[in-house]
Order: sequence, then C-alpha cells, then structure tokens
Amino acid sequence: MTISARNGISASIDPVPPAWDPAAILARQRERESSARTYARTLPIVPVRANGATVVGADGRSYLDCLSGAGTLALGHNHPDVVQAITAALSRGAPLHTLDLATPEKDAFTEELRACLPPGLGSDVKLHFCGPSGADAVEAAIKLAQTATGNQTMLAFTGGYHGMTAGALAVTGNVAVKNPLPATASVVRLPFPHPYRCPFGVGSTPGRAAGPDGAELSIRYIERLLDDPLGGVTDPAGLIVEVVQGEGGVVAAPDGWLRALREITRRRGIPLILDEVQTGVGRTGRFWAAQHSGITPDILVMSKAIGGGLPMAVIAYRAELDVWTPGAHTGTFRGNQLAMVAGRATLRRVRQDGLDERAARLGSRLLAGLEDLARDRPQVGNVRGRGLMLGAELVDPTMEADAVGAHPADPRLAALVRAECLRRGLIIELGGRHGAVIRLLPPLIIGEEEIERVLAILADATDAAVRRLTADAAGRPTT
Repeated sequence: MTISARNGISASIDPVPPAWDPAAILARQRERESSARTYARTLPIVPVRANGATVVGADGRSYLDCLSGAGTLALGHNHPDVVQAITAALSRGAPLHTLDLATPEKDAFTEELRACLPPGLGSDVKLHFCGPSGADAVEAAIKLAQTATGNQTMLAFTGGYHGMTAGALAVTGNVAVKNPLPATASVVRLPFPHPYRCPFGVGSTPGRAAGPDGAELSIRYIERLLDDPLGGVTDPAGLIVEVVQGEGGVVAAPDGWLRALREITRRRGIPLILDEVQTGVGRTGRFWAAQHSGITPDILVMSKAIGGGLPMAVIAYRAELDVWTPGAHTGTFRGNQLAMVAGRATLRRVRQDGLDERAARLGSRLLAGLEDLARDRPQVGNVRGRGLMLGAELVDPTMEADAVGAHPADPRLAALVRAECLRRGLIIELGGRHGAVIRLLPPLIIGEEEIERVLAILADATDAAVRRLTADAAGRPTT
C-alpha cells in the first residue's frame, strides 16, 4: 500500500539490498550477546527498513508490526513528522548531549508535554527528566515518594510490571526474575482485579453469580489491610499501579476500582503513582489511560512513546512533593535532545490529529474481531484490553476449568501461534501468566485494512498451531 503513514497506512519501502546475510547476523548475535536476550530468541528476523506499521527484514520479507517497540512507536516507524524534527535538529547543529541543562529543544518539549498532562496535576506541576528507561522513571517516582513522606514501604500489585532495576523490580510481580536476587525494598503486594484469573476466585465476568466481584473484594481487602494495626503494613511511602497491566497480560483496571483506589490513597495521605510507561500517549483510547476513570495521580510515570521512538523517561508530579535536594536523582543521559524533538513531534501529532480517539475506534474493531475469533475457538479463553492495547489468552480447553470457568494457560500453543504469525508476516509478542497471552500493540496510525489483515493472520495462525498440537498429540506428521 502506498498511502501516507500519517493517515494510517504504511507507505511503500524500497527493496532491501542483497548485501545482508540474515542467518549470519543472527548467528553472530547468538554467539556474542548474553543469554538474557528475549525478543531476538522468539522473533528471529533482522529488520533493515521500516515505515509506518511495516518492517522489512534482511531476508526481503515484509512484516506487519503489532509490537511497535513494546508500544514505543506511537506514530509507527519513521513517521515524517519525527524524521523531519530529528533532521532539522541535526541540520542546525543542536547539541546532542546536555545533561540537564536548559536548551530550546527541551523548553519546547516541556511546553508541549505540559499541555498534554492531566489538568488535575495542577498548573505548577513539576517535571523530572530521568535516565532513558521507564525503569529509571519508576525508580525516581519511588525515591520521590519516600523522600516526601519519610516512609519506606511501597504498595504494589499482583501481575504488575515496572522494570528490571532494583527498586522497579521490587514492585514488579514477576517471580521468576526476582527469585535469584536478594530483596531490595519493603513492598506489600496487593490483589489486582483480573476478570479471568481472579485472585479471589470469583472473577467479574458477565453472568456470574450474585455477590461482590473481584474488584470490590480487592478494594475491601486493601482498606482493611491498611487500617489493621495487626496487618503488618508499616506507613506506606506510596502506591504504584498500572492502569492497564501490559506485561502482566493486558489486564485493564476497572474504572470504579481505580476511583476507589484514588480515594483510599487520598484519605490516608499515600502518594498515588500511576505507571503509564506503556499506556501513555493515546495507546488505550485516551491520551492517558487514567482519563478513562477520571482520576489524577500524584506522580505520573512516562517513557516509551514519550520520546517519539528514542530513549526518554520523565515523571510529572504535584509541586508539593518537590522536596528533593539538587542531585537527589540524577543520570548522565537525561538530556537526550533528539528524543526531545522526536517526542515533541509525536505529542503534537497525537494531540492535533486525535490519534487517541482513533485508537479507541480501531481498537474497538480489533477487539470485536478477537471476540469473533474466540467464539469458534475454545483455545482462546479470554480477550481483553483497551484501545490499541489488546490481548488474547490461550488456554487448554481439554483441561478442567477452575471455579470461575478459566481453563489452564497453554504457553506452548501461544508460542506456536506467535511463530505461525511470524511465518505469515505478523509480528506479535506474548505476556501474562505463563506467557500465554497474545499481545497486540500496533502503532496508532495503523490502517483499517491492516487491522483486518491482523485478524485474518491471527485466525489462520491459531488454527495452524492447534492442528500442529493435535497432530503432535496423536503422533502424526503436521501438514
């Protein structure tokens, strides 16, 4: 397709020169890089060209990108606004590295970001530019809350993901990556409401028996725990939560639950930290995912799309929390000027073109398509998400379901679906418990025809993966 990437369809891409040998490049990567590499293991391609929602590999094949740098590329690959902004900065000789010095580029980005922030943060909202990763922004938010309150204990949730550095990992729920390491912080884990794998075993699906659902029970539990003098929770420094858990399996927090959580923290003077690293900048159908519920955090954590595809992380917070002394949280690479200009271009385009509303509309179509896909395939246990942040949990329907009707996760099937999608030219990733959730994070500029293509490939890939598992179980060769 040869329509401008700005209006939602990927532009055409020049053919790939025959100079690259993808097999050799992948072999050298396996030899030279650490065993901690992830995406390179499950997506064995060598991207060399990209535009909009399309990536071309060194093998000459084109792929529809529904990973988008884990949600970083809100405008897709090489959007003309972003390319122009970067090129202009380089052409005028703008400094590329300035620590936290003021520059015209930083001033312009700051002005644009402030115009996009939730108004409830206040006109005197403060910004802090962190190291270039979302994990460092989480570290900054935790340290700020601890400094402002004088307390140490953090409240965090089951299923949460906040990064891989020490403090961020402490509030992350993934047990596998935490087990080999020493505990680094005082963290109290709270139950996150999950419609399919409810921590209380009741769920919140339509047609369930009367009585409180998982979200209501979660709020009751949190209130009573915090007010219980024998509950073991020392005075909290802050509570951190994702509005939609991404790596945790695309689990959206119910709006009413978030409002109740905001009230709990407000009454008890606990700073509320919203981790919008993956949900921010239009991803869920609103500019910030918290806007669905109408709540405003005390500290907002931002990264990924905020830098327009380049590394940047920022926190925004209420002015009364600004009790840091100079150098209380610092880092060499917190003044990436190219990320400033790319980020400003991205924020402006999302805001001016209403790409958040577009994500809501196209996301509804994609979600409806996933529901249609699930209707005839019992291996798709649950579909969920918001905007263009969607997931489908794959299960083994031959195994007994639990009390709320959820079958056991099927990570082997999920891995096969991912591989079959890649064979058909679609890049997706997995997440959630046991890695059994197909995650869809296409760029916000993805076109309607591309949405239909995603659904068609997913359906075909799922059927192929099921046939393969069935053949393997029966000891037959796969066709």
